[in-house]
Amino acid sequence: MTRPGLPKLVATDLDGTLVRSDDTVSAYTHQVLDRVRAAGIPVVGATGRGPRLTELTRNDIRAADFLVMAGGGRVVDQSDPDGPLVLRDERLPGAVLARLLAELEAEVGPLTVMVEASDEHEAPLWGDYHPSWPYPDRFEARTRDECVSGDVIKAFARTADHHVDALLETARRLLPPEVASLTQAGLGFVEISPPWVDKASGLSVVAQRLGVDPAEVLVFGDMPNDLPMFEWAGWARVAVSNAHPTVRAVADEVTLRNDDDGVAVYLDRLLSR
Repeated sequence: MTRPGLPKLVATDLDGTLVRSDDTVSAYTHQVLDRVRAAGIPVVGATGRGPRLTELTRNDIRAADFLVMAGGGRVVDQSDPDGPLVLRDERLPGAVLARLLAELEAEVGPLTVMVEASDEHEAPLWGDYHPSWPYPDRFEARTRDECVSGDVIKAFARTADHHVDALLETARRLLPPEVASLTQAGLGFVEISPPWVDKASGLSVVAQRLGVDPAEVLVFGDMPNDLPMFEWAGWARVAVSNAHPTVRAVADEVTLRNDDDGVAVYLDRLLSR
């Protein structure tokens, strides 16, 4: 439920929420986020994007004091005067991932798998390319053994026979949260992260650093990977109107869609009231 006054922290998802369908962020949105910061409210970009896309992420949310990336596995303080400071960096051992994938394949059949293993600038994903993946320019074909030869930031998996939500439900039944965190972000793949890694746990790192209570945090999102931070934040949980039904169902409010600058419109009204 929305609380009176202003929140003490604003966190927003990027793709599908702040970023429009043409992969741009409007000048209006940047201006409103600058006003939020000018009002003394720290801004956090909370995204499934891995650290290899840090430069792109900084460009899309220039006002961000903190970045919660890789769905919560990488947290960066950008406000430190000495330069960006990594506050959290979680990895999933390759041997653990190999076992999880084998268990899942025994239940659902062959998986198309990609892994995010490197945090170097624009490093490619490795694995089995699928034509539905929207970023073919950042992909490198590798064998499964190569993909699980070391620690990974995140893995992506899909089958030909399961809708992503059905595959996610099956994966969560087989793989407990103390082994891996599972979600989906609208790309058609189940995302496999280290245990207890989600946007809520990433935002908790930021909130503790700032001394902000979750009840004082306003969040925006659109996909199931935003649900943990919707459950965690207490000032208000706002979905864009193009959000997944599960996100709309738990939102306190629904703003305009991402293509209509819904996050900025909501914040503009909040600052102006």
